[in-house]
Amino acid sequence: MRLFLDLQMKSQSQKNEGSVGLFIYPVLQVADILLYQSTHVPVGDDQAQHLELTQDVARTFNNQYGEFFPIPRALMSNSAKKIRSLRDPLVKMSKSDPQKLATVRLTDTPDEIVMKFRKAVTDCTSEVTYDPERRPGISNLVAIHSAVSGLAPEELVRQSRGLETAQYKLVVAEAVIAHLTPIREEVHRLRGDTGFLTGVLTRGTHAAREVATPVYDAVCRMVGLR
Repeated sequence: MRLFLDLQMKSQSQKNEGSVGLFIYPVLQVADILLYQSTHVPVGDDQAQHLELTQDVARTFNNQYGEFFPIPRALMSNSAKKIRSLRDPLVKMSKSDPQKLATVRLTDTPDEIVMKFRKAVTDCTSEVTYDPERRPGISNLVAIHSAVSGLAPEELVRQSRGLETAQYKLVVAEAVIAHLTPIREEVHRLRGDTGFLTGVLTRGTHAAREVATPVYDAVCRMVGLR
């Protein structure tokens, strides 16, 4: 665990974001997973270490107090780790990126999406190809296009034959707009229905407590706190 936290601190310190939260967050995440005796956890590539920490804690607890927690397994998306920053295709797209043009958000307007893709970093070659190692910028756009269209990168490259990079950026932007528009509209609709949202939160809270309370009580008894 010490090595894991050291790596987290080193990574975030390079972004001038180091804080005590880096030490608290992994532990709270472990508690959230184990409290519901989760067997499978959907995670991104950058969350794999957190799940490994959870597995280590579960094994340690089971060895000391008897078999109680299942060892959770990761459910990882094959495409999630391919989506990179529009401003720096060597790093992942992140909602915490200080560069507003780097990340496409679910609530972005069509004009905002077009602007972000127009300014996406590519390279000097105008042809559309998919080669993440040699051409990370244009390959990132192909990966995004693939994610929202459901088509394989190779098929998208074939369909884009003859297009220059600047033209392809607009094609990707339009595909993203088509994919996100119903999501954005639903988000705005739900934000306006506070009664419904409050009801969802209330029902979710009750359901979560029903699952978590017996686990919490059992752990307290097993470690001698009750």
